[in-house]
Amino acid sequence: MPSWRERQSSVFACLVVALVSIMLAAAEDPKAKTKVEDDPTAPARRRMVERHLVERGIKDPRVLDAFRTVPRHKFLPKETRRLAYDDESIPIGEGQTITPPFDVAFMTEALQPKATDVIYEVGTGSGYQAAILSRLVKDVYSVEIKEPLGRRAAEVLKEVGYTNVHTKVGDGYAGWPDAAPFDAVIVTCAPEFIPQPLVDQLKDGGRMVIPVGDRFNQIVYLVTKKDGKLTRKELRPTLFVPMTGKAQREAAGNKKQVKP
Repeated sequence: MPSWRERQSSVFACLVVALVSIMLAAAEDPKAKTKVEDDPTAPARRRMVERHLVERGIKDPRVLDAFRTVPRHKFLPKETRRLAYDDESIPIGEGQTITPPFDVAFMTEALQPKATDVIYEVGTGSGYQAAILSRLVKDVYSVEIKEPLGRRAAEVLKEVGYTNVHTKVGDGYAGWPDAAPFDAVIVTCAPEFIPQPLVDQLKDGGRMVIPVGDRFNQIVYLVTKKDGKLTRKELRPTLFVPMTGKAQREAAGNKKQVKP
């Protein structure tokens, strides 16, 4: 009968042979190779999440996971990608900026996204907010008023494979009637008043996160709709680019009607 040491050596030899066989098979069969690729930007995203989101109070684990996976640098011009994982507002052209990660996370968490939700977004911009939401909900419908931005965002979203984001160029004030009603609405530019079409296209029981105010005096609100009526909850001061198009014309018209 072999000794204990001999049996141990035999088992070890069998394990080595089995391991070599697996490695050879993987080398011969590309399908057997690992699908996980090294991502040099992943550590920067993890630092961003810990430093700018977790330490500042973002708690939803699904939201935090989305920020760890979505490549923010892809949504920036090449010359500013080195800044992608700082908590900064960065120009993206057409007089617009990409919103800082904390503000995106704050509004996303406030929206309380669910896996079954269909969400409408006003202001595609770079496409980053839509990309984050795409990891959390069923579908995202996003409208951008500036054609160059809308076209580029659609290309980037397609490149990164986020197929549940639907985009078009137009005035987000009007909503997206063909896809309505929506479980939630998020607005990434600031009107002076909540556009009525967005209220009409929000489901009963739905949620809206929207900055409201003039150019330098804005508040982010969580708006809920119940029995056709709106309830507003003030969340925090903010500073978004103004909502243009019909919202801007409507605000200007209201000001003209106000007598000194």
